[in-house]
Amino acid sequence: MEIIPLLNNISEQYILHPNGAHGLSHWGRVLENGLRLAEVEGGDQNVITLFAIFHDACRHNQSIDPGHGARAAKLADKVLNGHPDITPHQLDLLMTACDGHTDGKTEGDITIQICWDADRLDLFRVGIRPKARYLCTETAKEHFLISWANKRAASDHTPDFVTDSWIELFQT
Repeated sequence: MEIIPLLNNISEQYILHPNGAHGLSHWGRVLENGLRLAEVEGGDQNVITLFAIFHDACRHNQSIDPGHGARAAKLADKVLNGHPDITPHQLDLLMTACDGHTDGKTEGDITIQICWDADRLDLFRVGIRPKARYLCTETAKEHFLISWANKRAASDHTPDFVTDSWIELFQT
């Protein structure tokens, strides 16, 4: 699935600064975290990729924002329902992952678990160390992976694909 057209669509309604704590660098790290987990755990990489760009796309602020996951799920449904590159089942997984990503749940489809872990592994960007009991997959709970993710989050690592093509879409 082509990400750039989707990011164009998301950018039209995105109201926060793209360099904020829940912005594009975070989305990029969530994507890399998720794909790394999927290499071991399985899961639908298409859904994991879409989760990375939708899950925080409808935040109203960079702090506590109840309902942002549900808003992200609605945006995903609006943008992707009927899209030829996503099945209804994939859309359902994506919407469930977006809607529940801040609820602390750990049970569900492996794809949803990977989405949640990918986001939670990036919590150190806001000073919160991920705890294994809040992670879903055995891979995410491994000390070396948590340490790897914490270092990237703490340094605000920005994946090259974010700086090469994503950030320009969010410049006004």
